[in-house]
Amino acid sequence: MIVIVLLVATLAFRLSRVKRFDTWRVSAAHGLAVMLVVTASAHFVPAGVTFMPNHADMVAMVPPFVPFPALMVYLTGVLELAGAVGLVLGRTRKAAGICLALLFVGLLPANVYAALAGQDVTPLWQRIPEQVVYIAIALWAAGIRRR
Repeated sequence: MIVIVLLVATLAFRLSRVKRFDTWRVSAAHGLAVMLVVTASAHFVPAGVTFMPNHADMVAMVPPFVPFPALMVYLTGVLELAGAVGLVLGRTRKAAGICLALLFVGLLPANVYAALAGQDVTPLWQRIPEQVVYIAIALWAAGIRRR
């Protein structure tokens, strides 16, 4: 589902006639920003909301070794939103892309923990490749190239 948000947003930006989106890299940066706004929203949704992941669902994903799980969920939501803003602004895109790649790596243990604990989350066979895609797009948006 979230990958679809990323793909549709990226395509919408790239296919628009707006000069700002005249490259795939910039369109992907904005598409990733849209995806991050969607995913970050779950970090702040009250527990009573059941049509999408909510704050309580996110807290349950936090591995036991992480202190202050509720605070960490709020913090990662804020970091995702900050990363989205950073991707949209040209002069901060490189730093935002690098920081988001690191954040995606840092969030992977929560996804692994939740899947292994039997929670209703994206299965690892799907989630790990998705994380790799998010990391790759964040680094590509940042202008980082393989040598």
